[in-house]
Amino acid sequence: MFNVGLVGLGFMGAGHLNTYQQMEKDGLPVKLAAVCDVDEAKFKAGAATQGNIKVGSGSFDLSAYSLYNDMDEMIACEQLDAIDICLPTYLHGPASVRAMEAGKHVFCEKPMAISSEMCGTMISASKRTGMKLMIGHTLRYWNVYEFLKSVVDENKFGKCISGYFFRGGQTPRWSWQNWLLTNEKSGGALLDQHIHDVDAINWLFGVPKSVSSIGRVVFPGSGYDAVSTNYFYGDMVINAQDDWTINGDGYGFEMLFRVNFERGAVVLGNGKFKVCPNDGKVYEPELSSEPAYYKELRLFYEYLNDLNNYDCIPLLESHRDTIRIAEAERESCDKNGASVAL
Repeated sequence: MFNVGLVGLGFMGAGHLNTYQQMEKDGLPVKLAAVCDVDEAKFKAGAATQGNIKVGSGSFDLSAYSLYNDMDEMIACEQLDAIDICLPTYLHGPASVRAMEAGKHVFCEKPMAISSEMCGTMISASKRTGMKLMIGHTLRYWNVYEFLKSVVDENKFGKCISGYFFRGGQTPRWSWQNWLLTNEKSGGALLDQHIHDVDAINWLFGVPKSVSSIGRVVFPGSGYDAVSTNYFYGDMVINAQDDWTINGDGYGFEMLFRVNFERGAVVLGNGKFKVCPNDGKVYEPELSSEPAYYKELRLFYEYLNDLNNYDCIPLLESHRDTIRIAEAERESCDKNGASVAL
């Protein structure tokens, strides 16, 4: 049996808890053995922090787990193979390094860290300790993005001409001590929510030559809460926008993209995913039904147990590049849209 300790029982932590429960039901030899959170009220209430998307059930029973308020104590007291870190962004790096230095493999939620420098520290710690590290940039495991990636890699419709990505939703006022709206802890929408599309663009097309971004701080003390970025590759028109200030009653959350190629387009929008060949009818492709959050944690387990050829080391460098791109975007925002080279 492979034993995991979960650190952080907020919005994403609750989603991971539900995923581990489902993995156990499905017969995978993975057991969530312990849960750690600084907020004891979550242990007593058994109610999950609610965000703008559904990542699990709204409540949970913690009676089957050892409960801790300190990660180091949990590691010292439990026989754990891996630590799953769902903490605020600014804690990702320090907690991951401590866990690896304690001899534990680590799954860390996105983004990798608050800075590219800290990403480098995490990579070095993984190499130094021999502990494996995986980052939960879930779009790389999301079925529609996987399909889009295959179109790009296989040159199915020729070269990419243009792409537009959008992500937006309600202001995240649910976080512990409002860390999501505290720039030093989250990096604002740019580093917390927009980072999904930054990583997807990096994954799809590589690191751009330069970026030009405009952004706005809406909430005092936050990072950029709305951002629009142009990514320069020389032969493509790529743009991504993000806004977490959309607070109309019932709006919730939306993500979409439109990617145009020489001989067709791939479109996610209005709740539908479509492939649009220039020489044929629009159709909806068959996709994997495995949820992305489930797939990434299953792959983590398989990676640690050498059950496939999955290798996270190149991904770590790629995820660090994602943070480098985001840092360039922030610098461009600070300079009112001036181009910043990478």
